[in-house]
Amino acid sequence: MHRKWTNCLTPRDAQQLRSDVELIEGVYDKFDKQPYLEGKMAPVFFGSAVNNFGVKDMLDTFVEIAPVPAPRPSTVREIEPGEDKFTGFIFKIHANLDPRHRDRIAFLRICSGKFERNKFYHHVRLDKDVRFSNPYTFMARDKNIVDDAYPGDVVGLFDTGNFKIGDTLTEGEDLYFTGIPSFSPELFKELVNKDPMKTKQLEKGIRQLTDEGVAQLFTQHGGNRKIIGCVGELQFEVIQYRLLQEYGAACQFNTLPFYKACWITGPKQKVEDFIRFKSSNVVEDKDGHLVYLAQSEWYLNTERTNNPEIEFHFTSEIHK
Repeated sequence: MHRKWTNCLTPRDAQQLRSDVELIEGVYDKFDKQPYLEGKMAPVFFGSAVNNFGVKDMLDTFVEIAPVPAPRPSTVREIEPGEDKFTGFIFKIHANLDPRHRDRIAFLRICSGKFERNKFYHHVRLDKDVRFSNPYTFMARDKNIVDDAYPGDVVGLFDTGNFKIGDTLTEGEDLYFTGIPSFSPELFKELVNKDPMKTKQLEKGIRQLTDEGVAQLFTQHGGNRKIIGCVGELQFEVIQYRLLQEYGAACQFNTLPFYKACWITGPKQKVEDFIRFKSSNVVEDKDGHLVYLAQSEWYLNTERTNNPEIEFHFTSEIHK
């Protein structure tokens, strides 16, 4: 029984807690680490971050049961965490982490080898060498400069726009890690500027916020109409709020009748013919790749049947 919890409570509350814990332990099976490591089960913790109740227990348990760094597939081979050569990839980007400095942080996960401060590493997509004088580790609101990091560690790198999610850093080898989560949005809304005097701020803000990966930015093929794709309604509200608070840009979102975004590839002439007939449904993502916005599953299946030489992809990973 958790005596350190009950000693802080009144006798009545302590008895209630004991009864609740006994009920939980009686209903649920004993925790088995193996199904958790296989991704078949997730542990549940009871506590309160506001009252600092149970937080340390959760963190201690996480340290105890968290899986060790595992091999990761890449476009070249499987990368083992015990390899001597450094590899890592950007899995998250956050703009304005510190609003006072308008900074942009790219979060790097170390996959193999040793990451060292001030050492040059190869940015595969840009084909250039980069180094970082102030890499950080984060704990809540605190950040500290780190001199080295190892597989499983996460390091924050100041970014001036050189990174996007999925970018790989190595010690010279040209490879990309595969299987990095990507998604096809299911909610689409047109971005409308409510203040033409803040057009530049809106353009900068929406590009930086969609770089973070929670939403995708599409531009009408051959035009300037901007469409935001998300998987949840709340994400639109967050973008609208952050654009106003962080960039001073007011906007509104108009709902569009699209069902799914599909990246399209195929013979050049076939793709050009498809674009010509479906121009109102074709957009470009931030990297200039063509995307077909289907109104419904029936429309998507119809286009697949009518255009057998064109492939419709639900992720953009094919362009890596």
